[in-house]
Amino acid sequence: MGYRYEMHVHTKEISLCAGCPAAEQVKIYHRLGYAGICITNHFINGVTHVPKNIPWADRVEGYWHGYELAVEAAAGTGMDVFFGWEYSIGGGTDFLVYGLGKDWLLANEDALNLSPKAYLQKVREDGAIVIHAHPFREAGYIEMIRLLPRDVDGVEFYNANRTEFENAMARQFAGNYGLWGSAGSDNHAGHQSCLAGIEAPRRYDNVMDLLRDTSSHPEWLFCEPFPAMDD
Repeated sequence: MGYRYEMHVHTKEISLCAGCPAAEQVKIYHRLGYAGICITNHFINGVTHVPKNIPWADRVEGYWHGYELAVEAAAGTGMDVFFGWEYSIGGGTDFLVYGLGKDWLLANEDALNLSPKAYLQKVREDGAIVIHAHPFREAGYIEMIRLLPRDVDGVEFYNANRTEFENAMARQFAGNYGLWGSAGSDNHAGHQSCLAGIEAPRRYDNVMDLLRDTSSHPEWLFCEPFPAMDD
């Protein structure tokens, strides 16, 4: 087994739709032997516990605290915790943004006033890597599938909470446009039926280097049933 990384995790403290606290997520992935996880809660303007009627700096601090809780829980375990966010434009169209931090968020309150295409362009120009999460997700509340292939770096080849058909369509989409591959569990619950992620041959302490190297190694991506855990 190589070094496994979870790229798409939500925590109860920040994402309204998540049921598993940050500390428990960290505990689960540590027990499974993962080298690192990336906390990607729904962003400040989305389905989040962070109040929308407080000053921007306070909103950022509240959002960032969700990541800090995971970092604190991982202290002393040897497992790395990376930061990202899931930016949504409504109607089920979501993008994972990696590589930017709290300083960028504090300095860019106006970014949320941009159109989705302009927002994605800005974060990428400022150094982020953007992965289109579950691009072919189907659900009753999703009226249409929206794709922005010129405004992202990559696509989730495997999302552990989507069907194989939806994931296969994502891989085909990425191949047609020459986009990178990534994979994530979209884990809201802690224990779920499947997990997906990256299994690299070496350890990474930087999420950007991990994603860049994975871009040319789709064989590192995996999706499998949740493994048995020792009591």
